[in-house]
Amino acid sequence: MKFVFLWTDAVLWLLVLGLIGYVVYVLRTEELARKWRKVLNNKTAVAAAAVLSVFFAAALADSVHYRRALPATDGAAVAAWDTKTVSLLDALVGEKIAGRERSYSAPFSLYDFDKTTVVTEEGPKRVHAKLKGAGAGVNEDKPLQSLFRKIEMGVMTGAVGVLTTWLLIGAVAACVRREGFGRAMIAVTARSNPWRPAILVWLLAIFLGCVLVFVWPVWHPFGTDATGNDVLYSAVKSIRTAFAIGLLATFSTLPFAVTLGIAAGYFKGKVDDVIQYVYTTISSIPSVLLIAASVLMIQVFIDKHPEMYATGLERADVRLFLLAVIIGLTSWAGLARLLRAETMKVSAMDFVTAAKAFGVSSTRIMARHVFPNVAHIVLIVAVLDFSGIVLYEAVLSYVGVGVDPVTDSFGSMINAAASEMSRSPVIWWNLAASFVFMVTLVLSANLFASGVRDAFDPRNAGGKA
Repeated sequence: MKFVFLWTDAVLWLLVLGLIGYVVYVLRTEELARKWRKVLNNKTAVAAAAVLSVFFAAALADSVHYRRALPATDGAAVAAWDTKTVSLLDALVGEKIAGRERSYSAPFSLYDFDKTTVVTEEGPKRVHAKLKGAGAGVNEDKPLQSLFRKIEMGVMTGAVGVLTTWLLIGAVAACVRREGFGRAMIAVTARSNPWRPAILVWLLAIFLGCVLVFVWPVWHPFGTDATGNDVLYSAVKSIRTAFAIGLLATFSTLPFAVTLGIAAGYFKGKVDDVIQYVYTTISSIPSVLLIAASVLMIQVFIDKHPEMYATGLERADVRLFLLAVIIGLTSWAGLARLLRAETMKVSAMDFVTAAKAFGVSSTRIMARHVFPNVAHIVLIVAVLDFSGIVLYEAVLSYVGVGVDPVTDSFGSMINAAASEMSRSPVIWWNLAASFVFMVTLVLSANLFASGVRDAFDPRNAGGKA
């Protein structure tokens, strides 16, 4: 196989390295460790973080891309590579689910949703044709019985998987706590265990995964779309797009917002006036128009240089990457305003005045004294903005200036559902799948952000200035 480098893949994997480094830093910093322990005491925030971790694991599995080698021909000195780029998620899941169909099919159906013309001995007839990929080994006379049998097998396997995982967690806890297995299991199961909500979410994910292992290869749980693709699998692959845009846009926002916001609040005067003029001007331009103009210019550049991209996926990924950067570059004004106001208060405090009196440079004062005192605002706003950017992508894709059409995203699914909901009979499952996944992702991010805000905001009732 030949690994394919995508820019958004690099963003997600660099985030993993950054999270590992941040965890090490938190463990070495008592003040940060105390605040994160407060987050762990918030059961809702912990459960939301566990849901985000399950979604992020799916995004990471979809962020390892490669091209398979084609069968070697006689006399070929160099291996030829398939033009189709697949991901690890495609290899583990996508190739094992029910195959692609002709067009629409309802959830758990064995036949096409729309009738097609079939030539019979009696002449042409309009019938609901049998699906090509779904229904393997299913008794067409008793389809529900076959479905319930698969679900029953999945439930039994899921119960065994949950029990095994629970015992493994107890064994790990016994090793870490250096006590007996029984006491460790009691401690893990106890309501006082801060990790209990996360463990329950992970066990639920394992259980649902085991059920899908038996159901998904035979049925389409959320039906298929207009091109015959499995809707549930499209929703799962849309998670990676949501994380890529949300994270990259947030990272693109921070350098401008932090640097210019702190500089405006610290230097004041003409520097403050110039920076205020810049972000006021940017805020006055409708962001959708600004993003649409930038995306269209990028699309023209991509169309004029097709030789730069070996596959269609790489071409689509460049547009996704640049779209996220554009969203970040046009969204920093709000955070800059908050940091400017907070920096003005911090720069008037005694320890900053003392640093100036000792001749410490302005750059060092902003880095060592001002930034640590406004970092909680950066963290809170960054986590809150993630969910907003995910929703923003859906709006942009809906109006046609979002991701490339070949890229799975919640916005593309909602855009397709706009026409599907207006037809009769209604095709509702595309919208339902995107709605369930997007709401779960955004709600989890908001609940986690609420827990982080309560722990890090010094103005909170339980906080410490």
